[in-house]
Amino acid sequence: MSIPRPEHRPHIKAAATDPHERGVARGEQLRDGIPAAIEVYDRLFALGGITAAQVREDAERALEVIGRFRPAARTEIAGIAKGAGAEEWRVAALNARTEILARSVAVPPGECTTIVRRDGAAGTFGVQTWDWHVELNGMWHTLESRGGAHDVVGLTENGILGKMGVNSAGLALHFNILGHVDDGIGGIPVHVLSAIVLEEAGSVAEAVEIIRGAPLASSGSFALFDERDAVLLDMSPVGIFETRPENGTLLRTNHFLTPTPAAGEKTWLYQPDSGERYDFVRDRLARRQPPTTVDELADFLVTGAGEPPVTCLPDPDMPLGRRWAGLATITLEPATRTAGILDGTPADIGARDWRVLTAG
Repeated sequence: MSIPRPEHRPHIKAAATDPHERGVARGEQLRDGIPAAIEVYDRLFALGGITAAQVREDAERALEVIGRFRPAARTEIAGIAKGAGAEEWRVAALNARTEILARSVAVPPGECTTIVRRDGAAGTFGVQTWDWHVELNGMWHTLESRGGAHDVVGLTENGILGKMGVNSAGLALHFNILGHVDDGIGGIPVHVLSAIVLEEAGSVAEAVEIIRGAPLASSGSFALFDERDAVLLDMSPVGIFETRPENGTLLRTNHFLTPTPAAGEKTWLYQPDSGERYDFVRDRLARRQPPTTVDELADFLVTGAGEPPVTCLPDPDMPLGRRWAGLATITLEPATRTAGILDGTPADIGARDWRVLTAG
């Protein structure tokens, strides 16, 4: 099944020191895109047996937590809603979509693969696939946000504050979803947390400090790296746990890598697929020459027939909620404050042009 691609992928620019003004600017540029995303997520929520009343209750609860933890982030969400002409709780539900969908067993999460490489001569750089529901392929954009503590460039979904990116201080963040039996509503949504980290943190150490101080009620993984440091986090309701590079490399699919959260993992969501992808890429990294550029690193994520689906193509015979697709490939380079975003899978490298964004 081919993946329909918009003729012109939106690039959203917002520049203001006032977070509400930044939000309004983002919302105004997505006046059609945000309602479209709301419609698709409403279908996914309903498919998962989550009622409209539950969605609104969860969204409003998430807003309360965001407002207590970082009032500026809630202010920006309110600005996005105003700019798009949408109700604030509707935009909050987009930002908390991971946590809301954690209620469902009918709509399992998508799958992503991330590699970060530390090389003494070449520096630190990373690449990941973003695999999600093919129905949402028209609902994401590249982002350039300026005016906060640090400028940020990267990729996110319509209405959602943040996802993957790099900031003007040289901190980069890749993002994978994990699943724990205690996941739920009541903490800071992981997508909002990624935006906060990229706007505020000037280093891996500062990012980890912010995350450890955040009220978390759901799971995810941030691969955090700057020019000197790199760490992979298992984030969960039972705590934050670190993994450091092995042979200069961090590798992540969609299962916990540390024992404490792994004991409560929703193994039925991702396994055996996540483990198969992890083992396949790890073996490939061990057998090949170590990559020294992001282009070489991205090649490790190209797979084909008979191999674990690191390069993810949708199955047209599957129903809504189970048609996974590689929507984007993202490279991040802290030294140059650069994000490269490919509208496609790693197998599309060479056939499509990268959109290259610089934070500073």
